[in-house]
Amino acid sequence: MSPQTRRNILGTIAVLAGCAVVYVGDWLVGVDLELWWGLSTFTPVWMVAMFVVPLISGLVCAMIFGLGGKWLCYFPPLIVRTVNYFAYVYELKVPPPGAELLFFPYWIMFVILVVEAAAFGGVFGEIIVKKTYGRLPREMVYRKAGDQSAGSGGQGG
Repeated sequence: MSPQTRRNILGTIAVLAGCAVVYVGDWLVGVDLELWWGLSTFTPVWMVAMFVVPLISGLVCAMIFGLGGKWLCYFPPLIVRTVNYFAYVYELKVPPPGAELLFFPYWIMFVILVVEAAAFGGVFGEIIVKKTYGRLPREMVYRKAGDQSAGSGGQGG
């Protein structure tokens, strides 16, 4: 199997795992971010569904994919939120009594917040995988105490 094929398969698995985390997290929390209940919408449980669940999804996505996972982690919450919203639009799901479907521009604002929370998770996941943050491999950033060759930056004596 070529490295590119392996990377594509790993990316697909990472995105699907992130989608599963968001879907199961929403189910466990019991909140549909697509529904509006008036001011009683904004509860601590809603905040968990809005920020913590996508953060965990981004973390999982980046941990599975490895370096570059911070770019993939945007997609799972976007996919799940879009599928949920259009399930309500096309009446595959029916809002409970007292709830309304969010107006589309407001829903987009919430989706942007959810995706940004997932991005934080993706960055944290890459930090955990790489054990440092930045573009350089770890071997180029850190050097042993007696090594003068790596990263000395000087003229050499």
